[in-house]
Amino acid sequence: MARVLLIIALVATVFWVYTVVDCAVQPATRHRGVSKAAWVAIVVLIPVLGGILWLTVGRMRASQVAERRAPDDDPEFLGRIGSISDQDERIRRLEEELAQLDAEGDDPRWTPDGQKPTPPEPPARADSPEKGDDDGRGTRGAVG
Repeated sequence: MARVLLIIALVATVFWVYTVVDCAVQPATRHRGVSKAAWVAIVVLIPVLGGILWLTVGRMRASQVAERRAPDDDPEFLGRIGSISDQDERIRRLEEELAQLDAEGDDPRWTPDGQKPTPPEPPARADSPEKGDDDGRGTRGAVG
């Protein structure tokens, strides 16, 4: 009977060491449920039961881990963004809008450098005096 218990203890110790090492070396992305540190603590503090929990609940198989891809490598993403004809139509509309904006940019009120020029002087009104009667300050006929 002592031999059987010794063998069971040896198998339990090997299993415990294996699960501690397996839990510690797995990347954090392959740990389910709680964090990697929590799984290591569970496996270390509850030797056999923690190892069984790790293998059944906490460890994810490599095939279960989602492989990360760039968006342009993902066919689902490419299918969601629309077909090429939709993109061509959108590009055509944007080019038309740009052409309209360029046509508006030919407005003679704006200078080529983008600065608004000083507005032209308004035409003289019939009731306004001649230029010679004004002294430059808007005080007509002032002496002095």
